[in-house]
Amino acid sequence: MQYKTRGVCSQVINFEIEDDKVRNVEFVGGCDGNLQGISSLIDGMDVREAISKIEGIRCGYKKTSCPDQLAEALKKATGE
Repeated sequence: MQYKTRGVCSQVINFEIEDDKVRNVEFVGGCDGNLQGISSLIDGMDVREAISKIEGIRCGYKKTSCPDQLAEALKKATGE
């Protein structure tokens, strides 16, 4: 799935969901090292667990963050 982000530095998040597990997360744009770390930590995690861990994280003064946008993308993909 491809998700167009809003309010963050990354422009797009690409990911797959296989057997309710998050796979192959890739952020386009944003803080490369941090986003690679998030992608690695989330890979293979249950979708609902991933959402619960990263939803609501803020980036500085912004009301969202790249991890929060990933949670939104996962919710949209699963109909949560």
